[in-house]
Formats: sequence, C-alpha cells, structure tokens
Amino acid sequence: MSEPTPDQVARFIADGLPCRHVEVEGDGRHFFATIVSADFEGLSRVRRHQRVYAALGDRMRAQIHALSMQTLTPAEWAAAGDAAAGRPRL
Repeated sequence: MSEPTPDQVARFIADGLPCRHVEVEGDGRHFFATIVSADFEGLSRVRRHQRVYAALGDRMRAQIHALSMQTLTPAEWAAAGDAAAGRPRL
C-alpha cells in the first residue's frame, strides 16, 4: 500500500469528521495534524484523539505509522491565534 501524502491524510480526517480547519504536515509515514472541530466541544483530549482515529479507521493501522495531533475547538483555535499574534484575548 502506498504512503499517503499530508493532503490525503487531511482529506481522510475531513471526510470522517466535520472540521473547521485541518492542516497536516509529514513525510508519508509520520504526521502532525492541527484539527479544529466543533465536535470537540466538551471532550477530553483523549476523546478528541479517539474521534480522529475513528475518522481515519483502518488507515491508522495500514498506512499511517505515527500521528501527532493538536485538537482544538473553534474557540480554542481563535484564542491560540490571538495569543500567537500578540493580541489580547477578549
């Protein structure tokens, strides 16, 4: 089975989970994803990651060797962007 590209991994995630934003970097086997979804509201980090793994299904075992991820709600993502830009949080 061929190694997926970061764009393919992002599409796999977005196809299985409603996302506001998905960004994936990687080398074909090891990936880092930033995933923003309202579906993460009220979930622990472990439950958020489980939702992503469920969206990827068997690809996690067959094609993707390692996936690190940052899972954020839209509000958390907006706050992180404000902090990164040096803007005060409202």
